[in-house]
Amino acid sequence: MRLLVFQHVACEHPGSLRRFLERDGIEWDAIELDEGEQIPGLAGYDALWVMGGPMDVWDVEEHPWLIAEKAAIRTWVRDLKKPYLGLCLGHQLLADALGGTCGPQRPAEIGVLDVELTEAGRADPLMQGLPVQQKCLQWHGVQVAQAPEGAEILARSPDCPIQAMRIGRNAWSMQYHVEVEPDTVDNWAAIPAYHQALVNALGSNGTAELRASAEARMPQFLKSAETLYDNFMEAVRS
Repeated sequence: MRLLVFQHVACEHPGSLRRFLERDGIEWDAIELDEGEQIPGLAGYDALWVMGGPMDVWDVEEHPWLIAEKAAIRTWVRDLKKPYLGLCLGHQLLADALGGTCGPQRPAEIGVLDVELTEAGRADPLMQGLPVQQKCLQWHGVQVAQAPEGAEILARSPDCPIQAMRIGRNAWSMQYHVEVEPDTVDNWAAIPAYHQALVNALGSNGTAELRASAEARMPQFLKSAETLYDNFMEAVRS
């Protein structure tokens, strides 16, 4: 198996999921789109992961490579029908690429916050073994406002009704971050746009507060990440 990963900033990589890729001996290629790396031919890959980033889906003038990325996602999911996993921006890009819409998240969700599986989520193969209600790391000021036609909504939160979704039988995405590891908060807080959003939401001590909240939940985060990873790989195999 070979995995393709689209990244939009160096520190938003597959995070804790990398340890499971290494455990399983899975080869993966990260394409750093924000640094001008080109999307390779898709035929040689079995699964696509699309990570987060500080840009928004509509920032195509500042980041024109978003146009090619959305086209590749559309080809991957609709035409090739291969397994897809999108996180945060990758969730929004999936929606945008397939005819959904994204808009401002008001208020912004930043912190360790509640996410609840819907009835469809409790039955979905990707979510098996995960708590119906769980605390997840959130860090976003944009949300999927309207899911693409035919999407199943798998998770929600009080301020964000589309926290996770599935499209067809091969594409999953979520607004929250399942890939969190111990250094995630500090790495992301070093990005000026992320830091400012953190201060706006949590105050001047926001980095320390979020770091402490994430550390307290880290065992759960890592366990949930492994469960979701194993479920995704089972879906790939089937």
